[in-house]
Amino acid sequence: MWPILPKLHVMKIGHRPERDKRIDMHCVLVSRAFGAAGITFDFEDAELETRAESVTKHFGGRFSIGTGVNWKSYLKSWKEEGGEIIHLTMYGLPIQDLIGEIKLSPKDKLIVVGGQKVPPSIYELADYNISITQQPHSEVAALCIFLDRYFEGAEFNKKFDDAELRIIPQRMGKLVVRESGLERT
Repeated sequence: MWPILPKLHVMKIGHRPERDKRIDMHCVLVSRAFGAAGITFDFEDAELETRAESVTKHFGGRFSIGTGVNWKSYLKSWKEEGGEIIHLTMYGLPIQDLIGEIKLSPKDKLIVVGGQKVPPSIYELADYNISITQQPHSEVAALCIFLDRYFEGAEFNKKFDDAELRIIPQRMGKLVVRESGLERT
């Protein structure tokens, strides 16, 4: 059973074009597959939006994406509307010490990850600065681990509405079910 919890949204801050094109899409894929309602980026990227919308169209569910959003205004607005901000960073308090408290809060959650050194004001705006480890790591990995701990593995059994494609688990090979029938790849 998919738990009924407050809305959870992701924001990625920072973009390094030479590195982040794939990383940004991976943040989209992880956010969607692991249970977030949507993701917002602080830079404009129509192609990223199109690719994310295509994944949602083919694999179902409801997932929003926005780009070109001023991160500081967005975070302040999120808090003004009663939500809380959870910043994933290697400098925060350990996830295992605070995940229970975060899950008990009825407030909507904005999970913030950074693609580069984040501005110090993010640490001040955040309700929680959470570390996955105290070592350098990927924002994609931090997002995966946080969402898995938050949803307690329920994301592995989630069925997405309106899917055009469904993956059927196989011991070997690939099996994709389309609404119009089976397609083996």
